[in-house]
Amino acid sequence: MYQIDPIMQKRLDNDYKYHTPINDQQDRYVTLRNAGKQLAELIVTLSPPSREQSVALTHLDQVIMNTNAAIARNEK
Repeated sequence: MYQIDPIMQKRLDNDYKYHTPINDQQDRYVTLRNAGKQLAELIVTLSPPSREQSVALTHLDQVIMNTNAAIARNEK
């Protein structure tokens, strides 16, 4: 149907490959995960179990994952 243009192909190649951590990336991943866990624990202890709480935790998970991906995919 559609062709993948070279710019999109480059993005896809980068987004869907393993990025070996370099320099201090591993430490920053751990820092972000720890901060995410602390916030998740606050969310769980300060709000009642509910669909909204579950959505908040899902969004928080996405934030941490996307931030780690930003580091992995975009630093040289």
